[in-house]
Amino acid sequence: MLDGKVIVITGGAGLLGRSFCKAVADNGGVSVVADLKEAPGQENFHCVDINDGASLDGLLDGVQRRHGRIDALVNNAYPRNTNYGRKFEDVTHEDFCANLALHLGGYFLASQKFIAFFRRQGHGNIVNLASVYGRLAPRFGIYEGTPMTMPVEYAVIKAGVLQLTRYLARYLAGENLRVNALSPGGVADRQPEAFQRAYREFCLNKGMLEPQDLCGALLFLLSDASRFMNGQNLVVDDGFSL
Repeated sequence: MLDGKVIVITGGAGLLGRSFCKAVADNGGVSVVADLKEAPGQENFHCVDINDGASLDGLLDGVQRRHGRIDALVNNAYPRNTNYGRKFEDVTHEDFCANLALHLGGYFLASQKFIAFFRRQGHGNIVNLASVYGRLAPRFGIYEGTPMTMPVEYAVIKAGVLQLTRYLARYLAGENLRVNALSPGGVADRQPEAFQRAYREFCLNKGMLEPQDLCGALLFLLSDASRFMNGQNLVVDDGFSL
């Protein structure tokens, strides 16, 4: 489906990233794992900090020298500080701003660096990982009885990712570059059973998703089958947001 396309996936060693990299490779593409955390067994790994311009420049240079091209960037990294995940009342202004800078700011910087490369190359594609909570008010009831919450930073960041997607798609009009977003629903990652049951009540078939459930949509956005999709947000959430 990807026919030799070279795809850079930030956060490629993480929960979603591992499945995304495998799906790209299984469908004829070259997956470049870009992460702060080393990916054991991945020969096509680059250590990168998406909030460091020099680190991103090194990634672009290394991939270009090895493969001669880069067809797409998947902004999938999930940087956050150690205080991330607190309830609204407990979030400090400093932590709120720091997490927006790390996550949304990192997506901005990675996009800026890759767009400059794509312009020189003459083509490119960016897929931003957003979330249903970038377009939907949080359903706080599903967190009751658990230590979990929907972090205010996350909701604001993912809404920003969606607007960044639309902004860049329009800004790059006529340049043979496109930018879309993929918005997953909840992904299973050892959450409490009480939360998973409450979450499932809003879904139509499965409930919490597995990482591989998102791969078909990502492959579509990376492939030529979606070549005239631009500035769009593809939602995969088993009907949670209905």
